[in-house]
Amino acid sequence: MVTAIEEHAPAEARRPSAFRTDIQSLRAVAVLAVVLNHLWPTALTGGYVGVDVFFVISGFLISSHLDREITATGRVRLGRFYARRVRRLLPAALLVLGVSVAAAYFLLPYPRWEATATEAFAGALYWENWLLAAKSVDYSAVNATAGPVRHYWSLSVEEQFYLVWPVLLVALFKIRRRRAQVVGIAAVGVASLAFSVHYTQVEPNQAYFVTQGRVWEFALGALVALTGVHVSKRLGGIASAVGFALILGSAFLYDHATPFPGYLALAPTIGTALVIAAGQRPGRQWHTAVTASSPVQFLGGISYSLYLWHWPLVVVAPFVFADAVDAGRMTTPLLLAVLATALVLAHCSKVLVEDRGVAARLGTAPTFAAMAVGLLVVSAAAAGLGAAYARDAARAERKAQEFRTGSCVGGQAMIPANRCPDPLGPAEVVHLGPADAYFKPSPGCVVVKGLVDVSKCDYSRGATSARVVWLVGDSHAQQWQPPVTDLAREHGWVLKHAYLGGCPPADVDFVGYGGAATEEGRRDCADWSARVTDVIAADSPSLVLTSFHARREFVDDGSGRTQTEQYRDGLEPRWRRWTDAGARVVVLGDPPLNGDVRDPQCVALNPRTPAVCAVDRATAQPPDPLAEVARTSGNTDVSLIDFTDYLCDERQCHGVVGGLAVYYDADHLNAAFSRSLAPVLAEELNRG
Repeated sequence: MVTAIEEHAPAEARRPSAFRTDIQSLRAVAVLAVVLNHLWPTALTGGYVGVDVFFVISGFLISSHLDREITATGRVRLGRFYARRVRRLLPAALLVLGVSVAAAYFLLPYPRWEATATEAFAGALYWENWLLAAKSVDYSAVNATAGPVRHYWSLSVEEQFYLVWPVLLVALFKIRRRRAQVVGIAAVGVASLAFSVHYTQVEPNQAYFVTQGRVWEFALGALVALTGVHVSKRLGGIASAVGFALILGSAFLYDHATPFPGYLALAPTIGTALVIAAGQRPGRQWHTAVTASSPVQFLGGISYSLYLWHWPLVVVAPFVFADAVDAGRMTTPLLLAVLATALVLAHCSKVLVEDRGVAARLGTAPTFAAMAVGLLVVSAAAAGLGAAYARDAARAERKAQEFRTGSCVGGQAMIPANRCPDPLGPAEVVHLGPADAYFKPSPGCVVVKGLVDVSKCDYSRGATSARVVWLVGDSHAQQWQPPVTDLAREHGWVLKHAYLGGCPPADVDFVGYGGAATEEGRRDCADWSARVTDVIAADSPSLVLTSFHARREFVDDGSGRTQTEQYRDGLEPRWRRWTDAGARVVVLGDPPLNGDVRDPQCVALNPRTPAVCAVDRATAQPPDPLAEVARTSGNTDVSLIDFTDYLCDERQCHGVVGGLAVYYDADHLNAAFSRSLAPVLAEELNRG
């Protein structure tokens, strides 16, 4: 396909720009920031800004290339352009995808296969960023562990840019004046930036991945290319110094809680643009001795392959070298080995795959044919991995149906009177999948639409005087659904449950889960909380079981009072409404922390020695505002069930108890372990 604009072409073609060591050094800085952030996340907390550096570089280089082609020939051969992109990028990308899929099958536990297969397929077709954006709003997927090809999201954004940008530039170049072209690109960039700032505020998780919130970063690089900025050596020196400072400063000062991209992404992107603009003037710069040095240029040269290879190694290494893992975290020698291996693989990939792909003398049609074959191979491998996951997940589900009970199974093993010989020994199953999920819907339940969506499970067998029981709260209430359902079946209850993830059922000024809720999220939480209170009060149940993650669901009414004091004012009146309607309110105490105090993979990586995952009791079970309010409530119909002693001894809290892995993910109980506490829950309820 050829897009012609010959009537606007100048008489002479512009000469292609010479190789720029400063841009190569920016690649080195960018990839090093990303890799170090993934290997030592607490040392370089904002290393993810390296991706933004890459986006600006890509915008500059691709726009420079297209500008030269358009001004030289008056047209863009889009077929040839896309074929060059395919030969440059796809061989290494498909190689790493294929290797990652194979590594997942042979080296990772089966619960990791489904996400790997889906993300590999999406990564091969360059829409993984949209897949991850969709997953980011799935509450049950928030705690999912990252797969080995998740980093392909940024490549997806970049390829989507490559697909659209040439067409946009051709359209703008039909305008004769350069100023109008620049204004057009600036308008696109400003619109994208405005969207990014807004969307980062209202949907921060999705905003990180969506393409339209990143276009402005490419446009910024394009503006540097098309304006042809040339500055004096002195001013260029200042600009590059400020630029590197902005990049490195954001890499060290930003962290996982930074609202990003939004306006804060201006720091690393403007920094990158300043360094590129400063290098437009030929000649040495103050940093040339370092940035043009062989190690920096080598790192910049392998940056693409290094980005591809490093993350699969980070994911797989702990499972391959479990002895070099300390409480779920890779030791420094293993981290250094991963870095060294990534560098070696990146170099080999650069020389044997990238360079050969670029040098291949394939026409446009053969290039696309080869691409189709490669995509089919990777897609078939991903489909095979998905099928293997389905097979093993079904096998695990059948085994889960054979749930074993006993006085030494799960939390009951911690009861001294049971005299269990090895209450803290290894678990039979450490790789948990959908069969172990706390959020599985209970069979026989129906969703009743109304002021709030309520799941109704009628186990009364038609009894007219059946006890009505509610389970309400966030996912930390939902994790108690398995044992509550067992009791409901046994006693013929009509069980109703209502949940909203990350939302406390209290009349409070909710800030957000982890302090990062959007205005819409806070409003939805407040509305749901008020409605569910009304629905339960109107239902006049005999028992309301409630729980939520108060230690992470922050509230702030501006008074400066403690979380416990604010929660007391927000919970007591609502509990009073339920008890006045005839209910007994029982707060199910939150279990000890997991992901906040140990690596969530600790038990899986130490199957024979779960004791290494033990954490001091005071650290794992800090004060909980919800438990404190319940414990000291003046309402005699409100009580607390504290399960801490069934997960902890006097000194430590554990990841395996009674032969069962305690946690399903970073902060929820394994369904089997939760079910093991059904007798304890029944006994506590009978005491009331």
